[in-house]
Amino acid sequence: MAESWATLGIDLHLEPTGSLGLRRGLTDALRDAVRTGRLAPGTRLPSSRTLAADLGIARNTVADAYADLVAEGWLTARQGSGTRVATGLPSPAGAAVPAAGRAPRRRAADRPTHNLVPGTPDLSAFPRTEWLKAARRALTAAPTEALGYGDPRGRPELRTALAGYLARSRGVRAGPENILVCAGFAQGLKILAAVLRSRGVRTVAVESYGLFVHWDLLAAARLATRPLPYDDLATDTRAIPDAGAVLLTPAHQFPMGTALHPDRRAAAVDWARRTGGLVLEDDYDGEFRYDRQPVGALQGLAPDQVVHLGTASKSLAPGLRLGWMVLPPSLVDACAAAKGHSDTCGVLDQLTLAEFLTSGAYDRHVRAARLRYRRRRDTLVAALAARAPEVRVTGIAAGLHAVLRLPPGTEQSVLQAAAWQGLALHGLTTYRHEHAVTAPLDALVVGYGTPPDHAWTAALEALCRALP
Repeated sequence: MAESWATLGIDLHLEPTGSLGLRRGLTDALRDAVRTGRLAPGTRLPSSRTLAADLGIARNTVADAYADLVAEGWLTARQGSGTRVATGLPSPAGAAVPAAGRAPRRRAADRPTHNLVPGTPDLSAFPRTEWLKAARRALTAAPTEALGYGDPRGRPELRTALAGYLARSRGVRAGPENILVCAGFAQGLKILAAVLRSRGVRTVAVESYGLFVHWDLLAAARLATRPLPYDDLATDTRAIPDAGAVLLTPAHQFPMGTALHPDRRAAAVDWARRTGGLVLEDDYDGEFRYDRQPVGALQGLAPDQVVHLGTASKSLAPGLRLGWMVLPPSLVDACAAAKGHSDTCGVLDQLTLAEFLTSGAYDRHVRAARLRYRRRRDTLVAALAARAPEVRVTGIAAGLHAVLRLPPGTEQSVLQAAAWQGLALHGLTTYRHEHAVTAPLDALVVGYGTPPDHAWTAALEALCRALP
């Protein structure tokens, strides 16, 4: 829709813009109206039904946009008072305005009381003491030249440590010369997208459910994304469309939580070998397995056709900004050139992570975290069985989140109820590609790894109160 008019209790012109769908366009338009002061703090918004009628769009689109902005903190939703613009937001003429998609600074009273949004580990459990010890040892042993402008591939100490760790823990087949250190998965994907585009790739096949941030990065490189079907065996890779690459989370699909079926793994590799395409393997929270043996990396089956991408964001903390790509030999030079002429990742953190890996501290931390998260998962499953037996929990054999299947047509009402409970929570719809051919499902994606230990019980209680 190029231009729409709506009356929201005051004269207001909304323009849902962008090429990524009406929901994103409406979310951006409402956020901009709050940012610029056209929607003042405390303003009550119309019901989703009313606004949908005014704009001539589906009611669920409006409900989804409201839910997104409540989770981000731009809006509040309270039982009996409807949806309103949050109070305590920065003044348009005062403090810096937060970037799109980022939660604004708010007063403590306006923040969600509980947080079950997936994608972040328990940050309070970061191993500060062990990390500091490793940093001291690493800095003491570091050569002077390490403090200069470095190799864009990253420090050799970290690439060597990663090669050994990934070989024994994930079945990756590569030496240090095939590893490029990057500032997390997003930077790695951005580098790969630029290289793919320069080599003539125009389309990347993706999963029906995933992170729109990744799809946006591909779109920014002028690469179209085409979603693959999803069924009980996870993503269907048997008929990958005309594409130069496919982005998969084979060990633990995010957000659905399933492992890619062996036949589908083989089909992806066969496709790459037959067509010369590239498989981009996102090893999402690959360290956390509870009820089954770890699934080996897809890269181990075809090192020349698969790029293995990993990160310390889930095992340690996203604030470290440390990730890695294990590249086929044919891509190493091109990706290093696309990253830049010198290393852009912090050298001291690279050296510290190398020491953390080689000393065994990383393995000890992961084992302890695995036990703690498994206990949380078990508590979640038991609580839902007792208090919400109609809700089916899936995707719990691994990872830091669970998918809660809801009765049809109830996702938005549950999200609204969660907002009333002061609970930040995402529905499965948030992660569905706008062109997905898979039938929509009503579900919640619950990040049980996110809260600190002291807040977990209260967050779980709030979740149970919000469920049907």
